[in-house]
Parts: sequence; C-alpha cells; structure tokens
Amino acid sequence: MIMAKDHNILIPWDFTPVAEYALLHGFKFAQKAKSKKISLVHIIKNRKEQTKAQKKLDLIASEHSGRNGVEVEAIVRIGSIFTTIGEVATELDAELVIMGTHGLRGMQKLTGSWALKVIVSSKIPFVVVQEPPNETDFKDIVFPIDFKRETKEKLNWVTYFYKYFSPKFHIIKPNVTDVGFLKKIKANVVFARKFMDSKKVEYELQTVDGKKNFAVEIMDYASTINADLILILSTKNIGFTDYIIGAQEQYIIANSSKIPVMVVNPREDLTKFASFHRV
Repeated sequence: MIMAKDHNILIPWDFTPVAEYALLHGFKFAQKAKSKKISLVHIIKNRKEQTKAQKKLDLIASEHSGRNGVEVEAIVRIGSIFTTIGEVATELDAELVIMGTHGLRGMQKLTGSWALKVIVSSKIPFVVVQEPPNETDFKDIVFPIDFKRETKEKLNWVTYFYKYFSPKFHIIKPNVTDVGFLKKIKANVVFARKFMDSKKVEYELQTVDGKKNFAVEIMDYASTINADLILILSTKNIGFTDYIIGAQEQYIIANSSKIPVMVVNPREDLTKFASFHRV
C-alpha cells in the first residue's frame, strides 16, 4: 500500500516528451505549494513488462529526485490508463494529477477524448499540459461559468491559486437568451464574485458574444489574453456518447494554443459548497 502524503502530485508517465513537460510543471507547482513528493505512474498491460518498466522508471525518478527538495518516486501498475491512474491518485490522496497530452492515439498516448476519459475516472483534479511551463507564474486564469450547479466546486481552486500564485481571474460567461439558463448563470456569477471579493482576489467579468460554441469562445478568449491556465469543470456522469460526439471540455483540453487546462471533476461526496481544499 502506498502511504498518503500531503500535497503529493501524481504524473502519468508514458516515456514521451509530454510526460517530461508534465514533470516540469509538477516541479513548478511543488515549489510554490511546498510539495515534498512527486509520484510518476506508468501503466502496463501484464506482469511480463513489470521488471523492465520499473527499472526504466526508477532511473528517471532517481535522476530527478531531490530537485528543489522534492522526492520523486516511481510506480508501475498493471491495468488500464482509463481507470488505474485514477485509482492510484485516490490511493496516494494526491493533491492533483498533472498529465501531458498530445495528438497520437494508442495505449498510453493521449489526445483530447482519451485524456478526458482518464480524467473523469478520478475525483482528483487534473492539470493537462502540452508544452513545458512558461518562465512566469500563473498570472492570468480563465474561469468559465455556465448554468451548472457544480460550477461552484471550482472556487476551491481559486483559493489554491490565490494562495500560491496570486493570479488575476477572468470570469467568462456565455451569452444566452433562455430565461432558465440566464437565471442559473447569474446566480453562479453572483456566488463567484462574492467568494472572490471575500478573498480579495483580483478578477474581471466578460460575456462572450454567443456567435460560436461556448468552448470555442472560451479558447478564443484565452488565446487573446495569452492566458496561463483555463479552469474548467468536467461533465458530470459523462457517457459514451460524449466521447464520440465530443464533450466541450475535450476540445478545451486539446486546444491549439496549448494553454494548460485544469479539469475539476464534480464530487458527489460534497452535498453543498465548502472550502474542502487543504490549504
């Protein structure tokens, strides 16, 4: 059994450059949040691969361990990337998972839809990256708000980023005409603004023009302001059809501007909004 550690960061490892990028992001988060441990996890199909894979991953972990006082451990598990990564994240009680994604498909090569399938297997938030981190910190974060009640759960991560990075949040909401949706969106915006005001968080509010799909408008806006991160919520109870047709978050995850995306998964164990984040 892997012992749970506070502020542990988990990084799925597939021996590709995007995994290296995720590790660099991991060190950036670890430095700011005073994390002491990063865990690399590689998923294999059968036991025959285990010894070779463990030796290879141990070497990578040892090369990076000790950097900025952070321990790096290597975990090799038999299973499926679509379930086992989430299981390990829960077992570790990980703070978050940082995962590299790219356009190649395969057992461990993740594109938008496959990455989303991995992400929704866990209650723990994922940060999805396509490139190495910028030299600057997270200064501009796009915070989309829609009609979903679960949107409030993202505010726990406003606290996290405010404490460690002091960014400006760009609240962006869709331009809709449906009265029911408008009422719910307005309630979520009011709640978010009150929360951010109480924390003295810097933010601004923007309404998109509604001429395109909201996911596309989110990406367009994020690119315009050269955002450092997009903070979104995954679709609750996502189904097979969403993977085929495309849930809007998978397009954001695989955005062509290669902006990092944090995906927060709705938690059924939270019956009401509360600051459950450990900061």
